[in-house]
Amino acid sequence: MAKKKVMAVVKIQIEAGKASPAPPVGTALGPHGIAIMDFVKGYNAATEAQAGTVIPTEITIFEDRTFSFILKTPPTSTLIREKAGLTKAANNPGSETAGSITAAQVAEIAEIKMPDLNANDLAGAKLQVEGTARSMGIDVV
Repeated sequence: MAKKKVMAVVKIQIEAGKASPAPPVGTALGPHGIAIMDFVKGYNAATEAQAGTVIPTEITIFEDRTFSFILKTPPTSTLIREKAGLTKAANNPGSETAGSITAAQVAEIAEIKMPDLNANDLAGAKLQVEGTARSMGIDVV
C-alpha cells in the first residue's frame, strides 16, 4: 500500500473531553475540508479520562481528506500552575512572585513532559521546567 501524501499538519490545544466544532477546532480544520465531527468524536473519546486538562494535539491531514492525530502532554505552564495551586501566574514575573513549587514537584512535571521535551535526560528536563516556572513568577524551592 502506498504512503498517503501529507497536505497539512495542524497543532491546536483543546480542553480534554470538551472539543466541539466551534472555534478553535472548526476554524483550524475547516479550511482543510476534513470531517470535523469525526475529529471531535475521536478526540473526546481519547481524552475523556483527562477531563479538565488542556491537551495539545497534532493533526496530520492527508491529500485524500483523511486525518490522524497525536495527543501530546499538557503544557508545562498548566502543570506548574496545578502543582502550585494557582489559577494564573504573576502579572510581572521579574518583580513579583505568584507562588512556589518544590524540587520534587519539578521532577514530577519533568517526568510527565519528558516525551515532548527536547532534553537528553531528566536533569535537562528539570532545568527546562524550572526555567518555565521562573518565567511565570513561580519560585522553585
